[in-house]
Amino acid sequence: MNSNNLRNLRNIGVIAHVDAGKTTTTERILFYTGENHRIGEVDDGSTTMDFDPQERQRGITIHSAATTVHWQGTQINLIDTPGHIDFNIEVKRSLRVLDGAVVVFDGVAGVEPQTETNWRLADDYRVPRIAFVNKLDRAGADFPRVVSMMRERLGARALPLQLPIGAESEFRGVVDLLALQALVWDRDDAKEPPRVTEIPPELMSAAQAARARLVEAVVERDDALLDAWLRGESPGVDALRAGLRAATIAGDIVPVLAGSAFRNRGVEPLLDAVVAYLPRPGEAPGAADTQGPLSALAFKLSADDHGAMVFVRVYSGVLKRGDTVFNASTGKAERASRLYEIHADRRVERDELVAGDIAGIVGLKDVLTGHTLASAKDAPVLESIEAPEAVIDVAIEPRSQDGTAALAKGLAVLVREDPSLRLRQDTDSGQTLLSGMGELQLEVAVEKLRSRFGVEVQMGRPQVAYRETLTAAAEVHHLHRKQSGGPGQFAELTLRVAPLPRGAGMRFDSTVVGGAIPREFIPAVEVGVRKAALAGPFAGYPLVDFEAVLVDGSHHVRDSSALAFELAAAAALREAVLKASPVVLEPLMAVEVITPADYLGDVIGDLLRRHGHVQGQDARGNAVVVTAHVPLAQMFGYIGHLRALSSGRAQFTMQLSHYAEVPARAALAA
Repeated sequence: MNSNNLRNLRNIGVIAHVDAGKTTTTERILFYTGENHRIGEVDDGSTTMDFDPQERQRGITIHSAATTVHWQGTQINLIDTPGHIDFNIEVKRSLRVLDGAVVVFDGVAGVEPQTETNWRLADDYRVPRIAFVNKLDRAGADFPRVVSMMRERLGARALPLQLPIGAESEFRGVVDLLALQALVWDRDDAKEPPRVTEIPPELMSAAQAARARLVEAVVERDDALLDAWLRGESPGVDALRAGLRAATIAGDIVPVLAGSAFRNRGVEPLLDAVVAYLPRPGEAPGAADTQGPLSALAFKLSADDHGAMVFVRVYSGVLKRGDTVFNASTGKAERASRLYEIHADRRVERDELVAGDIAGIVGLKDVLTGHTLASAKDAPVLESIEAPEAVIDVAIEPRSQDGTAALAKGLAVLVREDPSLRLRQDTDSGQTLLSGMGELQLEVAVEKLRSRFGVEVQMGRPQVAYRETLTAAAEVHHLHRKQSGGPGQFAELTLRVAPLPRGAGMRFDSTVVGGAIPREFIPAVEVGVRKAALAGPFAGYPLVDFEAVLVDGSHHVRDSSALAFELAAAAALREAVLKASPVVLEPLMAVEVITPADYLGDVIGDLLRRHGHVQGQDARGNAVVVTAHVPLAQMFGYIGHLRALSSGRAQFTMQLSHYAEVPARAALAA
């Protein structure tokens, strides 16, 4: 669309691995843009964006938090996201609705596992991004090494726009490669702007070489600039910025900046880069037409004392307070009672939302994460948001019978808010099982039940969320007939099952022809298959990665019904699975341990005893990084053991790598 119609707005997120300094960077952004008059700190629990009591208590971000700031005449809608893998759904649904992102890297650790996961998500959603290498004042910080890691591990065309002046505790400023000048912070005082000065003589040669590489990367994308450059003409700074902006928005280049947010160094140039290089709404790849009818995506839900709030990104059209909208995902009409601009835990009421806005709506009753809101019932449905795989189950029950109703209400709200939480009943024990991505996520959920809903609960020991699947194809014929006076039940069908690749989920198809089974009963067959797959017949775990095909069948004019075919399909699936060589699957975790070299042998030996497969090791400053795939069942309580093993000096992170067949040694235990 015409760029003149685009709003001077940036919808961006700040993403990073846990402890890279993401929230600290965000707090400085709030200060420099005038949103806050004092700087909040993670360590003393005074941050604006981490306003949830659990976030302040634990010193980590749990929920993505949105706010609105202004810089150099540009409005910036900013979302601060969690860095911990257990809350990755928050990153995923934020990236789905953002136009750009700032990725914060630890200047010592470089590219860490969660950074890599988030980077791939940004690739999936085609989100342009800029990189901020933080903590360059720390011992072991190495800016060139981090840029090299971005290129090697992320496949990014990372191009520094700055070079650091000074290293580690002597880090005091940056060289601006486009303007060929130095920005120096003489003190850590956030109120004192950088001093613009000459580039230190010892850095001039490196700065000129880095600028030459930057210019070459920019001009090769623009024919006019390239022709001039080949004729020996040096592009002006404005032309270079325009070319760099186009390359960044296209995803061809990732500009890299340097700084130390904690010491208030490098944040103003980072804000300048957000405005200069990240896209406006409608400018990003695959953006919607902002001039069309209303189309908005619900990406987050939050329930509090004021009622449920639905966070939306408006892609096109206008939504006014009190308007009736349609949930295009369900066909239901909803009323947007009130509209709010979000400032962390503050709300500012709005009369209308327009294309590009990220805001909150109160009054929507049946909207879930990933639903599309539109002005027409039959409007196109926007790409939804898929929740990540749950890998851990815990049994949960109230401490007293009086809390049963409150527990049910609280769990329903939590699962509605967080699609990565799953709730089901164990068919054998009758227990309520809450499933999630990790122990921390489940601990936080239980604490919410206590603090928000007043429910004291008993939580069982975490258990691995095993799955079962097929390794062969099978076909069964099943007849469901029941006659006990009055109308009977009759359903006959032939069902074929076959394995699918890991991660494919479940697929259902029908090849029935000639009306052997009336069309209105075929959806009931699928319902029966899906219900039966919730608890597989082999070991009672959910059945995944298989295809079920309804091949043939017959019906009775009077006695056949949707219920009869649903029951027949469920029984047929159970029978077919047992003939299809079923196996149990377990989650294998990608584990990264950072340890002093003195403990390397002990760490590797311990991982091997846990049936882990070491993938590699790499030097990181004066430490060694060990990567391995380890069964989740072997990782419960690992942090305490690792601390004891390394005198408290080693640390680790893990995230789901893939599901794999449980070896014979563990199949019985599973």
